[in-house]
Amino acid sequence: MKKKMIKVSIVMFLVIMAGGLFSQKVHPAELKIGVVDIQRAINECHEGKEAKKMLSQEVDRFQRLIAERQKELQEMKEFLERPNLMLTPEVREMKEKELQGKLREFQRWGEDKQNEINQKRMDMEKTISTGLQVLVRKIGTDEGYTLILEKNENLVLFASPSLDMTDRVIKAYDIQKK
Repeated sequence: MKKKMIKVSIVMFLVIMAGGLFSQKVHPAELKIGVVDIQRAINECHEGKEAKKMLSQEVDRFQRLIAERQKELQEMKEFLERPNLMLTPEVREMKEKELQGKLREFQRWGEDKQNEINQKRMDMEKTISTGLQVLVRKIGTDEGYTLILEKNENLVLFASPSLDMTDRVIKAYDIQKK
């Protein structure tokens, strides 16, 4: 509900702003509007592709470590489940507690590692997004745009493909980062 109110507020702001532009004798022919798909730009720019590749390698390493630890835990469990295993009740209880502790440790480790990877992904996306937004503002100012909207905010229900600046922004961003 809160998100919907924010979106309605933004739309109302844009309508009021457009009304203000028209009241200042800005004619529709003078309006220059563009749209940019920031998420697509993040995914397709060189820096974004490299970051995703690095994250993918980290996820692969993480999955290998998970498999190794799961194998160790499975071996411990199978050892305790052997029918002819001669352990005293105290030793068996100690081994079962050890297994339970390792299982909890494994779960915490997995959650922590997943959170770490997610944080890296969010930081990477935020860094690139910030750079893209600065670039879009510069393009908007330099080229005299009246309004540039973000395509994936569910506010833009339709935009002519001729208004889409995403490819230009990706190219400019990649050139800027070289």
